[in-house]
Amino acid sequence: MSLSADQARYEAEVLRQWSAQPADGAHDLGHLRRVWKQAQLIAMDEPCDLQVLLPAAIFHDLVNLPKSHPDRARASTLSAAAACHFLRADGFPEAKLSAVGHAIAAHSFSAGITAQTAEARVLQDADRLEALGAIGIARMFHVAGALGGGLFDPSDPLALHRPLDDRAFALDHIEVKLLKVAHGMQTATGRAMAAERAEWMLSFRSRLLREID
Repeated sequence: MSLSADQARYEAEVLRQWSAQPADGAHDLGHLRRVWKQAQLIAMDEPCDLQVLLPAAIFHDLVNLPKSHPDRARASTLSAAAACHFLRADGFPEAKLSAVGHAIAAHSFSAGITAQTAEARVLQDADRLEALGAIGIARMFHVAGALGGGLFDPSDPLALHRPLDDRAFALDHIEVKLLKVAHGMQTATGRAMAAERAEWMLSFRSRLLREID
């Protein structure tokens, strides 16, 4: 992959800061690069400032707290502050720092911050696409395993006769969160991409149920 000088420098800073944080296979350099790639695709139909979007995409998980951490909902705002601190020292245009910070802060599902700019909407959709489709399924099971959860409830995998509990069973996460993510996309391109990935995800679940029946 050919990286711009800015992207290479931003990734190096991410890796430097991540070196002091627990490793997370669901939030690695590959994730950041896929989000940036998807953001560029969405931005083709949602005009925005790519100079803002690039650092926002690369730094959006700069402070990566575990799902079980009590401050998890603050991770995006902490990431925004850390990113802006680095970018200011790196010579990034001061007038655009607030836009980068807002896009990073608003990308998080758990933070509940409304995306107010085109860059924030594009980044939010690009990041949330990672929760859907084949990569979303892979990340879902990876995170569940890291948290000590099971694949599914063998006696009631669809939670027809029990409350949904995605902490205990990874498969429950599709209903608890992922379908809501697919229905909450901000851009037309994001919605189309999410619909295709959600359909595949439900097909995977149907196949899984046939295999375990």
